[in-house]
Amino acid sequence: MSVLYRLVRAPLDDYMAALSACLRRVNAVSVLTIVAAFAVSYWVYVPIHELLHVAGCVLTGGEVTRLELSPTYGAAALQKLFPFIAVGSDYAGQLTGFDTHGNDPTYLATDFAPFLLTILVGIPLLRFVGTRSVRPMRACAILGASLPVAFAPFISITGDYYEMGSIIVSRLVAWSVPNFPLARWRSDDLFKLGTTLFFSDAPFSTGDVAGVSASFVVGIVLIFATYWAGMEWARIIGVRRGR
Repeated sequence: MSVLYRLVRAPLDDYMAALSACLRRVNAVSVLTIVAAFAVSYWVYVPIHELLHVAGCVLTGGEVTRLELSPTYGAAALQKLFPFIAVGSDYAGQLTGFDTHGNDPTYLATDFAPFLLTILVGIPLLRFVGTRSVRPMRACAILGASLPVAFAPFISITGDYYEMGSIIVSRLVAWSVPNFPLARWRSDDLFKLGTTLFFSDAPFSTGDVAGVSASFVVGIVLIFATYWAGMEWARIIGVRRGR
């Protein structure tokens, strides 16, 4: 239980350690540096995140035909390099045209691929700031830049991580329930799925409530598993958060 408690606390502890390292003296310049670095990092990260979804799908045997991306994130310019990009989206970005050929590992890889950056870059950078190895202003810039990447899984709790949980749960159910519709609980938008399943004229069952709830819980477990992997990678490359 002690190990589990430390893992659950780790994201907050890492953030607070990094924040205290860069804000040794709180001032407007330091705070603005964090905010500006966060904004730039987020703007760069969004299209990279979406393109990594594409890579995860294609590299594991799937096909991609359409990636919708908001104009805010350079969709028009990127469309010249990647013809499958469509300018405009209801979200910052969304992979709307892809085919996994019914292969769940490909589906999971499509969802998970962007979070390799969380493991390999985001969490190590966040923990590096907490080591107090750099001057406060530089630490503020690194902290701001690391936040969108390090905490991307938590931002995606009702999106990609819910979808990964739903893939696993629905597949487990399908093994024991003949003709179970795999797509019923699967979605990259939990709120939209909930509205469709539970707040429309279509009937639903207690099994639907249990399935969606279980998918959400599995998604949370996967989030902390991702964070743990990032902590382990940081340890391997020699980054240990200060206390």
